[in-house]
Amino acid sequence: MDKKEEFEVERLDRINSYQDNDKLLKAANSFMIESTKPKYSYNFSWMGRPIIQYPQDIVEMQEIIWKVQPDLIIETGIAHGGSLIFYASILDLIGKGSVLGVDIDIREYNKKEILNHPMNKRIKMIQGSSIDKDTVKKVNEIAQGCETILVCLDSNHTHEHVLKELNLYAGLTTLNSYCIVFDTIVENLPKNFYPDRPWEVGNNPKTAVSEFLINNNTFEVDKNIDSKLLISAAPGGYLKRIG
Repeated sequence: MDKKEEFEVERLDRINSYQDNDKLLKAANSFMIESTKPKYSYNFSWMGRPIIQYPQDIVEMQEIIWKVQPDLIIETGIAHGGSLIFYASILDLIGKGSVLGVDIDIREYNKKEILNHPMNKRIKMIQGSSIDKDTVKKVNEIAQGCETILVCLDSNHTHEHVLKELNLYAGLTTLNSYCIVFDTIVENLPKNFYPDRPWEVGNNPKTAVSEFLINNNTFEVDKNIDSKLLISAAPGGYLKRIG
């Protein structure tokens, strides 16, 4: 075993050990609950655009993109465009690929900032509901011919909507790539945590993932990612395509 392999084995052993570390797991869970309410994830930007993600998830997405080296990244939910810029910048370092963002309402000031950004050269956007048949048709046309595809679902967080997205888009994920479902953390938060939103404990991305996996054996939760991150908006949401 060379030094690189030795380091990887040591790292994997350390990651796996975290699941038996009750103090660490409890601390991570407490941080997620206490940091979500004051919108901690809203504090970060990527190349000048708000990204609205936890730093741990940002680093993990970089690792996945570098490993998978996708020709296309599909993201539902654009917001300020920080994630689009982030994904595009990693693809730019790789030297290939594009990002397709889908949102029911791409606000004009956000659209302007994205279009004027240096990374826009690798970004395409579609305005429309991610579950509308015309939107899905457009996405499939763009995805046609792409050898490697990565999918990120981060729009409406209700069970019904996310399950529809999974049934419509997960199949575009290529073998050994990922379909990442964000905000599965909602299931781990106290009830009535989002009184002004339609999602809730029992009705959220995590419950949608659970139902999707019951009827789909071509994906599995990458539990090593969960163990590694501990602090994440997507626990149980990193789905790897295995078949």
